[in-house]
Amino acid sequence: MIEHLLHPRITENKDWATLLFVLSFAIIAITKSVFENRFGDFANLIFSNKYTKIYRDSSHLKSGFTVSLFLVQVISFAFFIQLSLSQFGYATKTDWILYIQIITFLIFFILSKYLIEKIIGTAFDIEEFVEQFNLQKVTYRTYIGLFILPINIILFYYDTISRNIPLFIIYTVLTISIIAYSISIKNYQNLILGKLFYFILYLCALEIAPYYFMYYWLTKGSA
Repeated sequence: MIEHLLHPRITENKDWATLLFVLSFAIIAITKSVFENRFGDFANLIFSNKYTKIYRDSSHLKSGFTVSLFLVQVISFAFFIQLSLSQFGYATKTDWILYIQIITFLIFFILSKYLIEKIIGTAFDIEEFVEQFNLQKVTYRTYIGLFILPINIILFYYDTISRNIPLFIIYTVLTISIIAYSISIKNYQNLILGKLFYFILYLCALEIAPYYFMYYWLTKGSA
């Protein structure tokens, strides 16, 4: 008599990720319909600097367009971080609790950094520059977030993806970020030269130190 053993089928819950992907594209679609002309200029950011010239006033930092796409940006970057950790065996890509921890940390980090920058900008009398510089960073960071969103979907739903793909994306994002920083500094070079000492302090304290300590903490923790 053949004895049959029943093994429970373990399935990974991906519904939460699907909902977030659908929510992200819904936000993009709504934003595109409400801000049609602005979204068109934003979509061509990689080919033209028209968007950064038109929407360079710091008031746009708190506009509905920026806030809605900021949400998509955070969702996208949180997914990419978790998927990268999963690719290298440090996490599970379907772990929704880990995703909540990552996205909470991202929001806390970005908003805390923004508040500290406003305080330092006011203290050093470079508030206008900090606001405009922040708008430039948010613009390019949002563009990158939207760019990697469909890549996140591929990485999430397909298990046979090479580890080189996340590394390639990371290097691409770093390259684009450096270019974006260079463009921002060039656009505000006259303002920077007038307050060069304060800008160097700002750059070291808020644009280099946080990422250096995060890198040090991660590498030390994994050693």
